[in-house]
Amino acid sequence: MAPTLVTACTALPPRGALVALGRPGGNSRCPTRSRGFTLIELLVAIGIMALMAGLSWRGIDGMAHTQAQLRQRADQVLTLQAGLSQWAADLDAMVQLPNTQAMDWDGRALRITRRSTASSGDGLLVVAWARRNMDGGGQWLRWQSAPLQSRGELQAAWARAAQWAQNPGDDDKKYEVRIVPLEQWKVFYFRADAWSNPLSSDGLAAAPGGEKPAGPDLPVPEGVRLVLTLPADGAIGGTLTRDWVRTTLGGGKS
Repeated sequence: MAPTLVTACTALPPRGALVALGRPGGNSRCPTRSRGFTLIELLVAIGIMALMAGLSWRGIDGMAHTQAQLRQRADQVLTLQAGLSQWAADLDAMVQLPNTQAMDWDGRALRITRRSTASSGDGLLVVAWARRNMDGGGQWLRWQSAPLQSRGELQAAWARAAQWAQNPGDDDKKYEVRIVPLEQWKVFYFRADAWSNPLSSDGLAAAPGGEKPAGPDLPVPEGVRLVLTLPADGAIGGTLTRDWVRTTLGGGKS
């Protein structure tokens, strides 16, 4: 068995002093030891620091979440602005050709024959705007054909745009672009100093024979009104109206 070292708390007397052995009340004493933290105090301190760390993390996480929402809403606003600018650009670039429809609204899609702005030798384009239910909600979409060089290609693209709006195939979807979520939309024509339904014959001037023009003979309206109903949970919600006026008219109507 290993020996045990015992330390006695006895103060040594000064040199030359008498030592009374076995007599109580001497000058021997133990040095006082400093008091430390108890286990309960440490646990309380650790709990307070953990609580402060949790509150700080919640604040940082809330700031990051808010910043992400602001960034997402800013992207939605920029996308909507780009879509409206493209809508106006398509109408501004509209081309009227003999025996060819420049623009048509069938209640589902707006089709436009327009020139290409990339190069004068790229020919014409057919673009279409429509709304379709996708991923559990409505989406505003734009479709564009490849550059067209002949009347036959133009007629085929015109029919393909109508087919895309009703029942698009996988190949047709390659030419479409999603713009913004959309609940519903409406289009109106400005004819005879009034906004009217494009599908009605109100405001159309009668031909010399007394019949209303139809098909390729339909005149281009003086203006087009676009009414979009955007979801309430988006960056911009509610109803948005955008008027376009033919640049050749001047002045404009709204």
